[in-house]
Amino acid sequence: MTDDTQPTPEEFADLESLLQYFIEENQEFLSWIGTTVEHIGKGTMTLSVPYDEKLSNKRPSPSGDGRADLHGGIAATLIDTAGGLALRTAMDNPFDARIATINLNVNYLRPAVGDLVATANVIRVGGSVGVSEIMVESTTPDGETREVATGQGAFRIFRPE
Repeated sequence: MTDDTQPTPEEFADLESLLQYFIEENQEFLSWIGTTVEHIGKGTMTLSVPYDEKLSNKRPSPSGDGRADLHGGIAATLIDTAGGLALRTAMDNPFDARIATINLNVNYLRPAVGDLVATANVIRVGGSVGVSEIMVESTTPDGETREVATGQGAFRIFRPE
């Protein structure tokens, strides 16, 4: 592979490393927030973003010792990204289609004050539309993992003609 060519899917050991490469090389925002591909399976995938104060909403804490909450847009980004990418894992030819979000629903359950982990599960992949459900979890300062957001995405699938 030279500097002016893109690698082919066959050059990667697995789908996780291919998607991680894609995020790092082509998705500036996802790369900037530290998005990592944790797991990929048929119809499911897990992405994570580490806690970083630059992604938080700083606000006064009555005790002054609380960790700032992560901005809700980071959880929404994970819901959108994991939901769309998970659809590819349920397709016969995951690289032959383009996918665009057409509807995104996010329900925030509690503040996130630790690393975020989003797991997406495909509900349906149709000819032109796919739907995924996504759960986002975060680790609390005492080490407990809690659900912080849920979401559902509908995605337009543009298949080759």
